[in-house]
Amino acid sequence: MPSARQLLEPLGPGLARLWDVEEVLLESCTKYQELLIGRTAQGVSLFCDNERQSTEASQLVYHEALLVPAMLLAERARRVLVIGSSEGVVSELAVAGGAELVDHVDIDKVAVRACAEHLPYGYTPASLAAAERGDGPVRVHYRDGFAFLADATKRGERYDVIVIDLPDENSDPDAQHNRLYGLEFLFGCAGLLTETGVVACQAGCPTIWRNETLLAAWRRFHEVFDTVVYFGSDEHEWAFLSGRNEPPDNPMDDPISLITQRLHRARRSPSTIDEKMLRAATVPPLSIRRSWVS
Repeated sequence: MPSARQLLEPLGPGLARLWDVEEVLLESCTKYQELLIGRTAQGVSLFCDNERQSTEASQLVYHEALLVPAMLLAERARRVLVIGSSEGVVSELAVAGGAELVDHVDIDKVAVRACAEHLPYGYTPASLAAAERGDGPVRVHYRDGFAFLADATKRGERYDVIVIDLPDENSDPDAQHNRLYGLEFLFGCAGLLTETGVVACQAGCPTIWRNETLLAAWRRFHEVFDTVVYFGSDEHEWAFLSGRNEPPDNPMDDPISLITQRLHRARRSPSTIDEKMLRAATVPPLSIRRSWVS
């Protein structure tokens, strides 16, 4: 059995979090990142480049916060594109919520297969193998997100919901995932949407001492989309943005009322979100609201 170890997770300048990893289930250096899956006080947990990506205890809070507001904001959610999200939870939640087709794009085949083998949530080895074959509503593509977007655009593909779920944006010039946070990629995603489709993105941390990526994402979303919905989970230190464009003759006045009304009619009732939470969690922090004046 691999020995226990400690993992230091960087949080910001001069700040870090120390994880006790009771048992290392997998440690690997893939072509794209350092991968560790192990048992912590929060259950089986996934770390990429020493950053916690998900844990058994909190992953559903995170993944529902990412996907549920977007599926409620979209007029329909039959076709879904997921970029990143190695665990496969978003793909499975989308199908449970009524999606008929989910294209899941991840550049790191080793990481996706390791998650299926070792994590007690998301894909199993059998369900991932089926998705790799395209046998069922989920189709897994091991490709760069930019390349997939370019080909999908040429084919004239359209999606009702596009989910971008990547490690947090950072200042590392060699981190390949940072390209998928930029305006070019966001405009590319918007171009693949159906008329009332929605793009959702993991957008960073709302805490005042770590909110640089959220501020950047907030500005970008307002540059690209007419309607932007914020969701800051009070049970997970992460925030999420959903954006959609409106017909010129029919602007949306109150997206929060719309998504709360639709919550009661959702095909899958979320386990970690109710109406009161939707109303509370969709008010961005004051520092974020002050950062953009349209």
